[in-house]
Amino acid sequence: MTFALAGNQNSGKTTLFNHLTGSNQHVGNFPGVTVERKSGGIIGHKDDVLVDLPGIYSLSPYSSEEIVTRDFLIKGKPDGIINIVDATNIERNLYLTLQLIELRMPIVLALNMMDEVRANHGSIDTERLSERLGIPVVPISAAKKEGLSELVSQAKAAAERRALPTRIDFCSAGPVHRTIHAISHLIEDHALRINVPERFAATKLVEGDAPMMDALMLSENEKDMIEHAVKEMEDEAGTDREAALADMRYAFIEEACKACVTRVGESKEYRRSVRIDSLLTHKYLAIPAFLAVMLIVFWLTFDVVGGNLSGLLGAGVDAFIGAVDASLINFGLNPVMRSFLVEGVLSGVGAVLGFIPIIVSLFFFLSILEDSGYMARVAFVMDKPMRKIGLSGRSLAPLLIGFGCSVPAVMAARTLSGRRDRRLTVLLIPFMSCSAKLPVYALFTAAFFPRYQALVMISLYVGGILLGVLSAYIARKTVFKDAPLPFVMELPNYRFPSVKTVLRLMWDKAADFLRRALTVILTATVIIWFLQSFDARLNTVADGSGSMLASVGRRAAVIFRPLGFGDWRVSTSIITGFMAKEAVISTLAVLTGGAAAGLQSLFSPLSALSFLLFTLLYTPCVAAVGVIKRELGTLSAMITVLYQTGFAWAAAFIVYRVGMMFI
Repeated sequence: MTFALAGNQNSGKTTLFNHLTGSNQHVGNFPGVTVERKSGGIIGHKDDVLVDLPGIYSLSPYSSEEIVTRDFLIKGKPDGIINIVDATNIERNLYLTLQLIELRMPIVLALNMMDEVRANHGSIDTERLSERLGIPVVPISAAKKEGLSELVSQAKAAAERRALPTRIDFCSAGPVHRTIHAISHLIEDHALRINVPERFAATKLVEGDAPMMDALMLSENEKDMIEHAVKEMEDEAGTDREAALADMRYAFIEEACKACVTRVGESKEYRRSVRIDSLLTHKYLAIPAFLAVMLIVFWLTFDVVGGNLSGLLGAGVDAFIGAVDASLINFGLNPVMRSFLVEGVLSGVGAVLGFIPIIVSLFFFLSILEDSGYMARVAFVMDKPMRKIGLSGRSLAPLLIGFGCSVPAVMAARTLSGRRDRRLTVLLIPFMSCSAKLPVYALFTAAFFPRYQALVMISLYVGGILLGVLSAYIARKTVFKDAPLPFVMELPNYRFPSVKTVLRLMWDKAADFLRRALTVILTATVIIWFLQSFDARLNTVADGSGSMLASVGRRAAVIFRPLGFGDWRVSTSIITGFMAKEAVISTLAVLTGGAAAGLQSLFSPLSALSFLLFTLLYTPCVAAVGVIKRELGTLSAMITVLYQTGFAWAAAFIVYRVGMMFI
């Protein structure tokens, strides 16, 4: 049997899923969208599968997460639903529960965090709550593994008996009650045709749910009758359609909680959270505190943990490649084949492996912040300023990660609700100057601006941010005209992160990166190797200046000449920089002999500044493009490459031409 695990964000859903499935998990995407889908066999019940649905607050079609959840429940027809609810915040969590009950499927309510309720001397009468809702209610603590076997037994029993909820009507009188029942009778045949419960369809029509209206294929006369009924309901209730339905549901929830829930005031977790928030969400201190936290995370990731591990792994990979190369030479393998295996295949794999420690370390620290409840505060604090450029507060974290590396930044953008916000955020990530560009900045500022090195470096970072804001503004006025999605964010109590959840997230991100990005990066590496190793007649070349890559560089030089750097060696370095931005330096070192004088023969201070700006802005590396392709599709990846390169060319052209006016 297949069970769907549904619930709000921060309700303990991931922890419960990990405990119920253990290592029997499969990660992929829902068909046709980039929303992550996890499924796994339930421990002790190998033939039963649990599907972890995205954390949502309702079944309204506002975000891609809500849409895929609704589609899976309606079209996927799971055998049962396990609805996890945060017992410490039961009123808000039950809002989704009432909508799930309307789907008329076997459902069991998992009342999570009951240990915290008991610790604060509170109680919930689960039997009475079960009677009120018409579904089984099982008290659990996912973090402490309490009640999990009972939960699975109840879910299996409900699914095997096809035990449907005994109650679907949550209002007994009033305009909302009459309107829902009138519309239910009107659309009964249409709902039966598309295999959707008429009560669920009716409530969606009352809310003004356009996808449901289209799916039912109602006649114009039926649509007019529905709108007339809703208008009468709004007039009588004195509020709009969505608020009227929300009031109906919350009135039922409030009455049920009054009868079933006993509280003894504020919990100690809540009081602790309020004290911490007095600093971390303070009007003036919140942003400096966040920047300090992220500075520590970046320092640990790129300098202490991830950077050192990456260096050790890189040294190990280099030693392994060197040993393989020596073995192939001793074996007498054909030099071309040896070059292909060593410089094409192994170097490509090594480049991928070099990212793993950084990705694992970064997501380790970010998952700690997420699991503790802090990242919810960051999104809340930054939502207002971010909306000025068409984004929500959730977009800030991926953008900041982009200063370290674009690859995990793009992967972090998958947490955003809605394809629009995700695409716009990914579009802006390359404007954040990643650490791979730092060697280029250091070399050029030392060679051409030794007295103003720090100023030029800071200007590049700040300039990238400002140009990103400009790009977002342009995109908002042209392509992304829709407003950001309504921002609904729970501020959960601060909690100690779950070690198992953190480690599971680390493993998922590393495995996903290797599985998805490896093929793209390896393919690009082999292509670059081929272009570097052969001329147009497919003869091997001893000198890189005679290769097809150099030939492409000479043709590309015409494009870059208006920017002040028209030498083919510079164009070649830009092309190899597509593999990794550090390759710009190594390519120039090989082609110019590695001397500073050779570099200064190719650039003037003005053209060097133009080149630095182009390097800052042009297409992200192939690893990042591979991840963008995986997250948003091939077309979006191509658009990103073309847009970034075109934007970089225009910015560098303006800087160089304006500078020439003052020389």
